[in-house]
Amino acid sequence: MAGAIGGPLIALDMRTLYLKGLNFFGCTWLPREVFENLVGYIERGEIRPLVSRIYPLADIVQAQQDFMDKKFVGKLVLLPAA
Repeated sequence: MAGAIGGPLIALDMRTLYLKGLNFFGCTWLPREVFENLVGYIERGEIRPLVSRIYPLADIVQAQQDFMDKKFVGKLVLLPAA
């Protein structure tokens, strides 16, 4: 992963891309309707975000540490107090 969260530099063996027939895409902006469509898919249950762990807001320090450790797949979610 590279970018604002993963950092600007990665190690990538270019042979992995072309020998496996993979595509590499990057994006910094998409039209508004792309996000609206995504929300619709989620609301209809057609796709589900991958959630790695859910934390109560009181555990924000642990959530931040886990985020910095980068040892998870998916999203880390903070739930506000009820």
